[in-house]
Amino acid sequence: QVQLVESGGGLVQAGGSLRLSCTASGYIFSIFAMAWYRQAPGKQRELVASITSGGVTNYSDSVKGRFTISRDNAKNTMYLQMNSLKVEDTSVYYCKRLGPNDYWGQGTQVTVSS
Repeated sequence: QVQLVESGGGLVQAGGSLRLSCTASGYIFSIFAMAWYRQAPGKQRELVASITSGGVTNYSDSVKGRFTISRDNAKNTMYLQMNSLKVEDTSVYYCKRLGPNDYWGQGTQVTVSS
């Protein structure tokens, strides 16, 4: 079955960097668009960035210029490089397979301290 497993979260100071990974299994990774979402306590889940099967990327205004989404189809893995982190980036980050059926990972916590 489809599985998405995130990793790479943690605690970092403001201005620091983290790289999240999302490893997929159970389907042909290369043909599906993927996305990163995040959800802070008391807030709705929001789209952070997406990447098509062909590598076309899209970012929310709040992370544009600081975050980079990428994918390695040979490794069935999607990444989110997060630089210049801000306290307001603190959230649980989820990866999602885009398509007719939604699949989500379990999430990884990112905490940015001031």
